[in-house]
Amino acid sequence: MTSQAAIQVRSIEKSFKALPVLRGVDFDVEHGSIVALLGSNGAGKTTLIRILSTLLKADAGTATVNGFDVGATPADVRESISLTGQFAAVDDILTGRENLALVARLRHMKNPGRIAEDLLARFALADAADRRAATYSGGMRRRLDIAMGLIGNPPVVFLDEPTTGLDPQARIEVWQTIRNLADDGTTVLLTTQYLDEAEHLADRIAILHNGRIIHSGTLAELTKLLPPATVEYVEKQPSLEDVFLTLVGEGSPQIHKEAS
Repeated sequence: MTSQAAIQVRSIEKSFKALPVLRGVDFDVEHGSIVALLGSNGAGKTTLIRILSTLLKADAGTATVNGFDVGATPADVRESISLTGQFAAVDDILTGRENLALVARLRHMKNPGRIAEDLLARFALADAADRRAATYSGGMRRRLDIAMGLIGNPPVVFLDEPTTGLDPQARIEVWQTIRNLADDGTTVLLTTQYLDEAEHLADRIAILHNGRIIHSGTLAELTKLLPPATVEYVEKQPSLEDVFLTLVGEGSPQIHKEAS
């Protein structure tokens, strides 16, 4: 592995007929980090993920994943990644163990049973291993879905709105799973509309608006783009929501005052 970023995106453009969706996207994701891609509905988040995972071709620009060019060497890219979409790709008829073992066999892995056992333990699903996936909670299904994507140990994981539709407890379970991935050295690029999700998980945050990355940085760096709130006795720093809405032109930082 070189010092090159795990994901490099340069001037990526994509239009659908006369509708431009991506207008020159640039950003990097470092190895072992979590980067959250924020944007409103229709901002192009899923389109960008589909390009990086070789499911869609860009009209212009270049991108590399794990050192491989997504346009020139798509097969190498696909061997380096896992993609988890907005809806879990879990077979409800099969048990958790059977889902994992099936994917391992399809990927021609040795000892699919042992792989399934290891992942069930890693994702806290061992107690439900022999239950049909249809009986799993939303958080359990999402954890199983992510576990299935990790068979073969891909170094880069794309998560497209991984907690859509989950209740608060299930979201927290998935957040911990994602954090553990990065702690183990996996590179994670996730898209989300939940600003608290980005605040809790991301090492860096990129804001996609009108087809471009308009700002990126750590949470601390982004909050410095706005002045701190004026207060009488308690200073409240602007939240990521304040930053996001101001940068995309749909709001302004609020001045909060606490009465004495």
